[in-house]
Amino acid sequence: MDPEYFQSYEMCWGTLGTVRPFANFHSDLDVMEIQKALEMKDAGTLVRILTNRTNAQRQEIAKAFEEITHKDLAAALKKALSGELEVLLLELLMPPLQYEAYRLQQAMVGLGTDEETLLEILCTHSGMELQEISAAYKEIYKKDLDKELKGETNEDFCKLLVALLNKDEVPGGVRRDIEALSATLNAKKTEVGPWIDILTSRDSDHLNKVLMGLELNIGQMVDQALEKRFSGDIRLGLKVLVECIQSPASYLAKRLTATKTPILHGIMVSHSEEDLLCIRTAYLKLTGTSLYTALQKQFKGDHLQALLAICRSED
Repeated sequence: MDPEYFQSYEMCWGTLGTVRPFANFHSDLDVMEIQKALEMKDAGTLVRILTNRTNAQRQEIAKAFEEITHKDLAAALKKALSGELEVLLLELLMPPLQYEAYRLQQAMVGLGTDEETLLEILCTHSGMELQEISAAYKEIYKKDLDKELKGETNEDFCKLLVALLNKDEVPGGVRRDIEALSATLNAKKTEVGPWIDILTSRDSDHLNKVLMGLELNIGQMVDQALEKRFSGDIRLGLKVLVECIQSPASYLAKRLTATKTPILHGIMVSHSEEDLLCIRTAYLKLTGTSLYTALQKQFKGDHLQALLAICRSED
């Protein structure tokens, strides 16, 4: 680990991310080192620099690299690297909004849709963030994200995804919301409409009160009720949404246990500057093993070193 990590700017201490601004940052000096590392195909140096800089600092490096060399840094990395390490470092180079738009596009491209990645992104970002991601998607792919979502999924699930994309905080009464959701569970056929309307239009404090009150009303956990009354994609969607309302870090930690590289990259890159410490804590509580240790059991080489640098330390 880079010792200067511990000299990060004072303003960043207390944040829940693992990647913080690199002190004594000079993009031109980083570019010189990166140039030599690319020539020598020295993956270790590339990992050390790019995992110890924030995304904003990486953007400065990419800009300086182009000004000094007249070459694109991402293209240069593709030539020098391969495999999962190449993918990870290219993901680290993407600006955050572009990266989330890319993940959404990848979840919908080709045969089949990766419903849970769509849900992960839509359930763990605020309405304002999602509008920015949607705008980035339109700029990059020249398509409307809401129309893309509608074309990928069935009717009820589509309604949920679009409602999540356009989520807003509308005032509502806790007791009234509890009664509305209880009524759907007591009906002969469970209507999904009230679940979508309420769970995508209230703030998290309000919704946690609603979910706790609902569990007292029905005498069982909400996810158990959803398991019994719904099926298919809409059941998955509502269960993920409830998990993210109750504890987004726990949901993301559970996702990491799938040990699939694209999921791991997505969560670690997306959350490295925001709340990866919370996810690490939740992972340890869920599995009894630290994320840092789990990574060492699954990966190796420079790819492992890059992941460990993002994870940052043992718990």
